[in-house]
Amino acid sequence: MTQQFYVSPEQLMKDRADFARKGIARGRSVVVISCEDGIALVAENPSPSLHKIGEIYDKIAFAAVGKYNEFESLRQAGVRYADVRGYSYDREDVTARGLASVYAQSLGAVFTAEQKPFEVELAVAEVGPNQELDHLYRLTFDGSIADENGFIVMGGQAEKVSSAIAEGWRASLRFRDAIRLAMRGLITDTEAAKAKALPVQAVEVAVLDRTSESFRGSRRAFRRLNEADITALLSEED
Repeated sequence: MTQQFYVSPEQLMKDRADFARKGIARGRSVVVISCEDGIALVAENPSPSLHKIGEIYDKIAFAAVGKYNEFESLRQAGVRYADVRGYSYDREDVTARGLASVYAQSLGAVFTAEQKPFEVELAVAEVGPNQELDHLYRLTFDGSIADENGFIVMGGQAEKVSSAIAEGWRASLRFRDAIRLAMRGLITDTEAAKAKALPVQAVEVAVLDRTSESFRGSRRAFRRLNEADITALLSEED
């Protein structure tokens, strides 16, 4: 009868954490920025259909890096949670904080109980009536949750991108400025660096519009921008 090798709990958790971090680092970065107009979500993503950014509920958006099949299953679970809670109680009862707590429990359970942790990092963003009431939550593969202020950078060369965003971020940014800042921060390859910008075909952009109810008459603040929208927004004069 063969005897199994003993692995200490500390070593097991460390190995799982290292495995997940390596998987996430191989992905391309995502930037979430709170600004005067709302919240801008920008991802380096050349695919037109495999989205890393999505809508969860009226004023809540989701962004992720890592393995697509894993974070897409989490996004769908979040949509179901929000729909059921909003229908059973009230639409106002669906919050980013509640959704982030559910995600944290799911990620923590997989990390401790399953053989392989999720190779994902998530951001849950909720736009408020003013910038002070915006909520940005960052969730890591082990279920850790952090309430971020101003912006979130995940995946890829996160430290490098985060430093670039931190230098240019300010509360008074408009959508066009926040998207420009994110695209400058996301530059990683030599060719794009020479051009000082990523092509619009290489990014996925969405916004949570703070004025959706007053100007568009809709509670749904999420709006995905296509290439024409991004080009028009970036070409606006200061």
